[in-house]
Amino acid sequence: YLAIVKKFEPLLLLPIAFGVLLANLPLADLMKKEIGDIQGGLLYYLYLGVKKGIYPSLIFLGIGCMTDFGPLISRPSSLIMGAGAQFGIFMAFIIANLLGFTPQEAASISIIGGADGPTAIYTTARLALDLLGPIA
Repeated sequence: YLAIVKKFEPLLLLPIAFGVLLANLPLADLMKKEIGDIQGGLLYYLYLGVKKGIYPSLIFLGIGCMTDFGPLISRPSSLIMGAGAQFGIFMAFIIANLLGFTPQEAASISIIGGADGPTAIYTTARLALDLLGPIA
C-alpha cells in the first residue's frame, strides 16, 4: 500500500513485499532444492543470484541508469567537483599502497572516498575481510 498508493520508497518496499508474500505461501515448495532430475522451487533459482553475487551488480547498474544528467548538462563546471572526488579515490589507493597495504586492502580503503556505504562494505567483504570492521 505504501509503495504503490503513497509512492513511499517504491523501489525498496515493493520487492520486499513481493519476497515476503512468496516466502509465506503455504505448501508451495518454493525453496525446494534441485535433486537429480527433480526441479527446484522458484525461490531456489532466484537465490542462485544471491549466491553468485549477480544482484548487487544489477542493483548498481539500475541505479546508474536512473541517474539524471540534466544538472550536469546545464552547468558543465560541476563536472570538476565530481571528477575531483573520483581522483581522490585513486590517490587514496596509491597512498595506501605506498603505506604498505596490499592492493586488495588499498582498494577497500580507497572506495570509502566514493561516499557510498553499501559499496564500501561490499567491496571490503570481498577483498579485505579483516578491514570490514574499521571500514563499516
